[in-house]
Amino acid sequence: MHGSGLELALVFLLAAVVAVPVFKRFGLGAVLGYLAAGVVLGPHGLRAVADPDPVLAASEIGVVLLLFVIGLELSPARLRVMRRPVFGAGGAQVLATGIALGGIALALGIDWHAAVVVGFGLAFSSTAVGLQLLSERKALNADYGRLAFAILLFQDLAAIPLLAAIPLLGHVAGEVQSPWWAALRALAAIAALVLGGRVLLRHVFRIVARTRMPEVFTATALLVVLGSAWLMQLAGLSMGLGAFLAGVLLADSEFRHELEAQIQPFEGLLLGLFFMAVGMGIDLGRIASEPGTIALAVLGLMLVKFAILFGVGLRPGRLAPREALLLGSVLALGGEFAFVVFGEAERAALMDGAMHDRLVAVVGVSMALTPLLLVAMARGLRNPVARLPARPFDDIPDTHPQVLIAGFGRFGQVVARLLAAQRVPFVAIEHSPEQVDFVRRFGSQIYYGDPAQPALLRAAGAGGVRVFVVAIDDPESNLEVVRTLRRLYPEAAVFARARNRRHAWELMDLGVEVVRETFHSSLKLGERVLVALGEREDVAARRAERFREHDEALLRAQHQVYDDEVALIQTSQEARRDLEELFAADRGEGVLGGMVEQRDPTT
Repeated sequence: MHGSGLELALVFLLAAVVAVPVFKRFGLGAVLGYLAAGVVLGPHGLRAVADPDPVLAASEIGVVLLLFVIGLELSPARLRVMRRPVFGAGGAQVLATGIALGGIALALGIDWHAAVVVGFGLAFSSTAVGLQLLSERKALNADYGRLAFAILLFQDLAAIPLLAAIPLLGHVAGEVQSPWWAALRALAAIAALVLGGRVLLRHVFRIVARTRMPEVFTATALLVVLGSAWLMQLAGLSMGLGAFLAGVLLADSEFRHELEAQIQPFEGLLLGLFFMAVGMGIDLGRIASEPGTIALAVLGLMLVKFAILFGVGLRPGRLAPREALLLGSVLALGGEFAFVVFGEAERAALMDGAMHDRLVAVVGVSMALTPLLLVAMARGLRNPVARLPARPFDDIPDTHPQVLIAGFGRFGQVVARLLAAQRVPFVAIEHSPEQVDFVRRFGSQIYYGDPAQPALLRAAGAGGVRVFVVAIDDPESNLEVVRTLRRLYPEAAVFARARNRRHAWELMDLGVEVVRETFHSSLKLGERVLVALGEREDVAARRAERFREHDEALLRAQHQVYDDEVALIQTSQEARRDLEELFAADRGEGVLGGMVEQRDPTT
């Protein structure tokens, strides 16, 4: 196409609007739709875009913005506790995969210098595709999703020595750079970003926020993201790493949710453009001329990476076999970083043009096949569930409720009865049609619907609701509803039922009030047991209250380290010892008890 930029933009948007809904309709996901649209538009398809390289370079900003948004979800404290999965699982995956694929390349007769680059270049997985697939499946907070992210983060760090080693391996005159100088420059750039960001970023956003001009705030957010990416690029690092670090530095700030809301529209559009650019780069001519070679190379790459990732997932990742299989399915592909590595290797005379084209085609095809692999794996691991006939959602009248209850099982019903007794207007929404029919037989006003649907919430009068109660027992559905409420009604109070401590921590990440479903009833039962054993009622009540305060403090403390199993075990053991000493002091026993007696002999 030789038309204007406007025509090119219209072509891209039309391709996305047509391809993505079709692919999602058949359960294949948006990523594959974008890739297919790129193949059709690219130089090997309709030639709407003759040269995809400028498009790919511009669209990499989408990956940068994605990593910034992910960084906003990770506070520095949580990032510190991720060091074991990042360096343990991530390091094991890159090292094992690089050695295995490099060994295969060496066995095929490739020079050892090139084999090292091929092996480790193919060891990297696509951050953009992997994270987008996890996001589509709402699996970023699943065990395998968190481990996948940790591995991808290590791969960004491992890119530094590989890029520094390519000129050394190629012996290209004038291009050899000391790896010590490259490492020093990289560390200096990271230190400058972290230290400068901690001192300056929040002050900058506070000043901009006082202007009360949303467009200036948006411009500042984009400046911070792209500036951080540019700084890392100057130091020879991944642009995405810079954006990720900027996000982490702002994760604890009061601007976190506003930044996320401002950046996400740009992220979604540019990420789609990135996937289309990758599709344009898939050389259909090379695949057609060497179909057997390309097919075997893709199969070998994905089998080797899948097997190693499965092993890494089991140990040191400590995933269940099902989760390890899903980890392998998400990260078995090649990565966009391979395009950079193989381009540098060709310039350093480590490989010829034909080998470069084959490897790029292999990476591109593996990206296209990964969504299909993940869909097939997820369906194969899913337990068969009997399908019930679809039932349309109820029409919910807007009665100007003050409280909206999502989920009307045994938990939500108690809340509803208390509100009804106080004549507080509320509306209850339940996603199980059987539960709705059952409860209505007893005269309760309840409506069938999915409380995660924005349109249904608006119809129910959620815009005027002061308090939301999320009483859904399934953790994933519960979290989905809370995310929707936090996005649409950030000022409203949200109380959410938590199945267990991990579910409570995930809800706390979203900034809602958490009520553990069996905690208070179990505590009351424990208090009665103490009375039955001969304790006075006031003493039993006081000790139950002390236990409650101690456990809730422990819950908040462990929220900072809940991704680190070792830290969780350590804090639990320390908390148990502290609690035993407190109760011993109450009875006048132990060191604390002696101190209490010396201070107040009458107790």
